[in-house]
Amino acid sequence: MALSERYASILKTVSKPGRYIGGEFNAVMKNKDDVRCRFAFCFPDTYEIGMSNLGVRILYDVLNRHPAIWCERVYAPWVDMMEKMKTYGIPLTAMESGDPVGDFDLIGFSLQYELCYSTALAMIKMANVPLLSRDRGEECPIIIGGGPCAYNPEPIADFFDLFNIGEGEEVLLEICELYMKMKREGRYSREGFLREAARSIEGVYVPAFYDVSYHEDGTIAAFTPKYDDIPTKIKKRIISDLDTVPYPEKPVMPYIETVHDRIVLEVYRGCIRGCRFCQAGMVYRPIREKSPEVLCKTAKCLYENTGYDEISLISLSISDYSRLPELCDNLLSWTDDAKVSLSLPSLRIDSFSEELMKKTTGVRTGGITFAPEAGTQRLRDVINKNVTEEDLMRAVGIAFRGGKGNVKLYFMDGLPTETMEDIAGIADLAKKVVGEYYRLPKPQRPYGIGVTISVSCFVPKPFTPFQWEKQDSFETLLEKQAHLRSCIDDKHIRYTYHDAKVSAIEAVFARGDRKLGKALALAAEEGIVFDAWDEFFSYDTYMDIFARTGIDAAFYTTRGFGLDEILPWDMIDCGVTKAYLKNERKKAYEEKTTPSCAEHCNGCGANALGGKNRWCH
Repeated sequence: MALSERYASILKTVSKPGRYIGGEFNAVMKNKDDVRCRFAFCFPDTYEIGMSNLGVRILYDVLNRHPAIWCERVYAPWVDMMEKMKTYGIPLTAMESGDPVGDFDLIGFSLQYELCYSTALAMIKMANVPLLSRDRGEECPIIIGGGPCAYNPEPIADFFDLFNIGEGEEVLLEICELYMKMKREGRYSREGFLREAARSIEGVYVPAFYDVSYHEDGTIAAFTPKYDDIPTKIKKRIISDLDTVPYPEKPVMPYIETVHDRIVLEVYRGCIRGCRFCQAGMVYRPIREKSPEVLCKTAKCLYENTGYDEISLISLSISDYSRLPELCDNLLSWTDDAKVSLSLPSLRIDSFSEELMKKTTGVRTGGITFAPEAGTQRLRDVINKNVTEEDLMRAVGIAFRGGKGNVKLYFMDGLPTETMEDIAGIADLAKKVVGEYYRLPKPQRPYGIGVTISVSCFVPKPFTPFQWEKQDSFETLLEKQAHLRSCIDDKHIRYTYHDAKVSAIEAVFARGDRKLGKALALAAEEGIVFDAWDEFFSYDTYMDIFARTGIDAAFYTTRGFGLDEILPWDMIDCGVTKAYLKNERKKAYEEKTTPSCAEHCNGCGANALGGKNRWCH
């Protein structure tokens, strides 16, 4: 029985077969005879989640604009489909052609979250590609990693042939073009291609070309390139002018419901704020904005090509977009008549206004979300959140007067210098939000009030001022979670929190070094997959794997890192200097804040990367 027939025969026996059938509207099909480079773009999670990822959409579009490159999508089959594929000997296949992924030239993975590593490795195995890069022969595809997790690639360095560091629109094309050039000239070999990519393409990191040595205490002693013509530090890539970069105007339309069925407009990249826990706010610098003209043209085109009835304007902090009122007015000139609503999912408390809420309510109503992050002003100053309790009360008051009855507040526990008083402050702040609702005249509060406080556990991330900090122990986090629960005595407040065990394993892989490869390899051999899903994650399983592979999890979590220690990600240059990060850490312990880039340049170093922006001087 042919592969396609075997595949089709099992679809009726699995859940959501629409995940696997392909053939969606706007999917890119090409004549194989016209293609010189086949690229399998893998997202290590389910179809519904991967189809909603903007980065995958953008890079799929960019690569397919090249006439000689065919980029196809690959998602992780759900566990029932995985089992069927294993039983019937069916390899991982691409959505567009249905061809085995192992037959492609290049395989790229978008690595968005550390707990997706197990799924990525499972997909490599399902493609019948050797798990370890050193075991791959000349006939094997090149495995590429990218996305935010590539800023510390060391825990998965053994499994990837190369990483692209930073934004991928230009660097992935350059990688593909180098591959086609070397093939055309008859001088391609895996080693030769990887050496040339590392030498000539900025933003490419080939782990096999770097040696790592260790001190007796397990910390890194040196990070040494094997060749003189490859960089000692890999500088991240950025797109200088976002107005000129391609943006998908005909996105693939799914047959089944996905996480985000809407038009997504990327308004700008970077962040002018300096929250000391936030990796994205540091590594995506410098700020680069798109013009309202380009955004409005794209939105109209996407509406005509999709028929979606919601437009979501996204960035790390949408209210910091310098031309937001102009953009909203231009969009509303046609979206109101078309019954298309505007959504701004990343509003800051201190810039929320009645005018903004009226413009974004559109044809829908619902709750609203803010992120104070900490329960006391002292701790908000430590993390440089730069918002006050007064800012929050003003913002929720506007929301309540506008008919919003449900408010969600995001916080973290386990932050540096945190005390039980700070934890109790979360409950106090939520009570004050409830009180703000009941201060309104009764006719203005017909819907009732509900406040949800959602608390995640702090994970020290690379390239942040808190990258050296230790993570609270599992026991301490449980104690803080229990204390907060005991402080909540208002029926209008609902409390949800993140599993501290998940955060502990996330921290190991976020802050880990190359020694973790043996643990991940063992996890892959034992069939561990979908760690990002609660029903499959097992803390005890990982602790057992760490014990069997000689890994001390506490070395990467509760130990904390020395300020002069060589960090696993020190070979990466994200643009923000280590001196700036150290100074921000010092200011955190002094409870001093740093103003936003909009007020003045704080000298983080990102302006050296260039880019068309109005913030760096």
